[in-house]
Amino acid sequence: MKVMLRQNAAGHLVVYVAKKDLEEEVVNQIDGDQGKIFTLANGWELAIPDLPEPLRLPQTIEAKRLA
Repeated sequence: MKVMLRQNAAGHLVVYVAKKDLEEEVVNQIDGDQGKIFTLANGWELAIPDLPEPLRLPQTIEAKRLA
């Protein structure tokens, strides 16, 4: 699924999923087998392979929902 990464006014990383009309803050980031894994405030886990470093925001990328 396509997601947009951006920073909110407080400087925290936020993920927006347009098809679900969902915008949640990232509460945890880890490196996993499938690339970066972001845990969102609602409990979703998104795997984002090949995330470029340094991260330039805002950015639309492909992500896979794990949980």
